[in-house]
Amino acid sequence: MTVRSAIMKIVQQEDLNFLVTNRIPRRLATRFVGWFSKIENPLVRDVSIGCWRFFADLDLRDARETRFRSMHDCFTRRLQEGARPIDTDPAVLVSPCDAIVGAAGRVEDGQVLQVKGFPYPLDELLGDDDQAALFRDGCYVTLRLTSSMYHRFHAPHDCRVESVTHIGGDTWNVNPIALKRVEKLFCKNERAMIQTTLAGSGQPVTLVAVAAILVAGIRLRFLEMPIDRRDSGRRQFPCDVSLHKGEEMGWFEHGSTILVFASAGFRLCDGIAQGTMIRVGQPLMQIGVPPVQ
Repeated sequence: MTVRSAIMKIVQQEDLNFLVTNRIPRRLATRFVGWFSKIENPLVRDVSIGCWRFFADLDLRDARETRFRSMHDCFTRRLQEGARPIDTDPAVLVSPCDAIVGAAGRVEDGQVLQVKGFPYPLDELLGDDDQAALFRDGCYVTLRLTSSMYHRFHAPHDCRVESVTHIGGDTWNVNPIALKRVEKLFCKNERAMIQTTLAGSGQPVTLVAVAAILVAGIRLRFLEMPIDRRDSGRRQFPCDVSLHKGEEMGWFEHGSTILVFASAGFRLCDGIAQGTMIRVGQPLMQIGVPPVQ
């Protein structure tokens, strides 16, 4: 066993992992990493990225740039042109991000799963009963971005962004270890709900970008959200932005989670199951016929 393997085995031990990544001053640690990661000093940058490579499978072969000003610059990197082909089938909703698929399935009685046997109420996540009602009998997918993944996310279909709702909150880790231990975790963390309607059909699809510990921000390309992490309130930002399928929507400033909710008439594409890897532009959901009004 190598030294790295031995260290990783210790770090991945569930009780220790939960203690180290959650039982610390989460918001303070998040603010510190947000500041530290932006330091544009070659030594700080190189040591930081070197440590990151040691603990994660960081692969920069498809990055547009080969040199970075800071660790933050590497976190938020863009990709080479054509690195993520977008499925052009108009009946397909594609993945907005590179991710590991978590819980996925149907919305049942207003509930969705955090992990197996651990449900949470959709209206509590969205903070709005009317929004939750849009996805009654719809389907959802949990997409978890690890720290080494590409952190930008993209439009899953030709769509119009109608509003963005930011809800302040905590920064619990969103890894599987924490999801099994912290009830309604996604409902506790800071998050941004991006409410869209699909071009043509007008069917609602909402993306919920969930922040986590060490995530120093959720950024949207088309909207400047002034965020004070001491504010736990709910703020809505009206929008009227048209995006093409695969067009960049925004980015995380570290790894985190995107929850995708689609209305009745959608179904998960074949192969979408917990633990599978998916990339931007690959099929996620099949678009069905809009329900009769």
